[in-house]
Amino acid sequence: MSSTTPEKNAAAVLKDFDEQLQKYKYMELNLLQRKKRLRAQVPDIEKTLEIVKHMLKKNEEFQTHYMLSDQVHALATVPPTDKVFLWLGANVMLEYTIDEAIALLTKNLNTATVNADQLEDDLGYLSNQITTMEVNMARVYNWDFKRRKAAADK
Repeated sequence: MSSTTPEKNAAAVLKDFDEQLQKYKYMELNLLQRKKRLRAQVPDIEKTLEIVKHMLKKNEEFQTHYMLSDQVHALATVPPTDKVFLWLGANVMLEYTIDEAIALLTKNLNTATVNADQLEDDLGYLSNQITTMEVNMARVYNWDFKRRKAAADK
């Protein structure tokens, strides 16, 4: 026979369930942060892709406003070109031909969309796991409460 009492077993199970629940919630928080970053990236990629496609279609000089800082914009005249510079992140900018830029941006947009869909699936799975863990914790707690109440009534 086991040397542990039902009280210790219930407390240990609840403690293990709580630890697992905290892990699930931590993973959910991380996935939500990644989802937020992806949601911000997709419109930026789409906007950049639209501009590069416009440059390919209209190979002529045009004027545009660009942001120097948060509150300062400047007017620029862009001559006809077959090259663009793209920010890749981490303060890295590379020069691409327009065709290469369109291919890269399209690939990045598709990857971001696939990742966003996968994140949605992962978040759904985690939500189900969290709900299941909370229900199981409630069941163990209620079982232990009824058992203690029955023992006290004897």
